[in-house]
Amino acid sequence: MPSTVYVLNGSNLNMLGQREPGLYGHTTLAQIEQQVRALADELRLDCEFRQTNHEGVLVDWIQEAFARDAAVVINPAGFSFGRVPVIDALKLLRRPVVEIHLTNIHQRPPPYNDSLVSQVAAGVICGLGADSYLLGLRAAAALLARQDAAAASAAS
Repeated sequence: MPSTVYVLNGSNLNMLGQREPGLYGHTTLAQIEQQVRALADELRLDCEFRQTNHEGVLVDWIQEAFARDAAVVINPAGFSFGRVPVIDALKLLRRPVVEIHLTNIHQRPPPYNDSLVSQVAAGVICGLGADSYLLGLRAAAALLARQDAAAASAAS
């Protein structure tokens, strides 16, 4: 049975390709989703790809990932900065969390450079545009494989 990875997207990411293309690029979220799903198939991962502009919906999806024992690759977008309910939900997860951003948030002005999600993520990938998603998915797959190997070793 393949591992499940939720690829979750926060506020305004549905507007990629139209919103500040000089900063976020011309690639749409639908195009990113196609690339992510193709890579997930290659990596033999079950992929749930979702986007919301509503914090409570994002929390519900994270809780769903917890219930399904899934890893999460998350571009929290505006929910990165001071959204405690999102962070608290991510703390529930037993599987890896990989945070991604299209831009290099460390080069951005406040408040865009201090993500609270980073405090609970196994790793952060930022500044690589749409490739951040593919690298994040690869990182989640590697972390899942390590976690599964450790569990199997402990069980034997």
